[in-house]
Amino acid sequence: MRKPRALKPGDLVRVVSPASPLTAGQIADGVSLLESEGYRVSLGAHVFDNDGYLAGSDQDRAADLMSAFADPEVACVMCSRGGYGCARLMPFLDLDVMAASGKMFCGFSDVTTLHVALNRRGLATMHMPMLLTLSVEREPWVIESFKRLLRGDASAPGGAKRGHTLVAGIAEGVVTGGCMSLLGDSLGTPEALETEGRILMIEDVDETPQRVDAGLTQLINAGLLQSCAGIVIGEMSGTDEKMDEKTGRWNWRTIVEDRVRPIGVPAVYDFPIGHMKTMLSVPLGVRARLDANAGTLTYIESPCS
Repeated sequence: MRKPRALKPGDLVRVVSPASPLTAGQIADGVSLLESEGYRVSLGAHVFDNDGYLAGSDQDRAADLMSAFADPEVACVMCSRGGYGCARLMPFLDLDVMAASGKMFCGFSDVTTLHVALNRRGLATMHMPMLLTLSVEREPWVIESFKRLLRGDASAPGGAKRGHTLVAGIAEGVVTGGCMSLLGDSLGTPEALETEGRILMIEDVDETPQRVDAGLTQLINAGLLQSCAGIVIGEMSGTDEKMDEKTGRWNWRTIVEDRVRPIGVPAVYDFPIGHMKTMLSVPLGVRARLDANAGTLTYIESPCS
């Protein structure tokens, strides 16, 4: 696994928008936070483009990504937001070049598509808040976790939440995963999710209970959950609000228990990752130890070189 270099003051962070659009005001707080840590910030040429639900054309969004990874001055490529659109970029990206650059790559949500592809090519990446995410007030430990990971420290700060035990036990493996719907979308493509012997993280947002069930069932039917060393379920944000009396009222935690517990590998739920206000910043493509009894995920190797 190729690990990015930890950031230091003076390093250049390039902001890109590979998915949905946003405005300059929505990333102002995030840019200020990066600058307060001593980093320089530059914007991709098409960061504020707007084409319906996309931040500009596929070619322009891909060009911003490729330019950021090719620029020798850029140390970190940070996504402004998720939304939708990363999968549309695949025909226009040279993923081998991106991975070989060894640059730090940061984001979550729709960016899961790019995490999976870059991890497959041996580049460790960072599942963490994006600049839009930082426009909302967060608990101090969330910001501290974000700052730590940029500096190459994957430890959880004091006050960070823990997961709840679903299946007791301890597992070790390389961490992979992200947003459940995007993990499912990867199947059948050249950039399909790999889970053999890994610790799989799963979270999602604004899915109905039935879609949470369908997403987990798809991973089971593909044999991917059964091959994991351990499973870390974050929050299925906004799902319980979508329960419908006409189709029953299983909440998402009941669905997770029904689908995941029978697999029998160490597993936790309500771990602080994903579309929640209390989210840890965690590396992907790096080995960790899941203690499902204690609800903790501890990295046993550095995420950075």
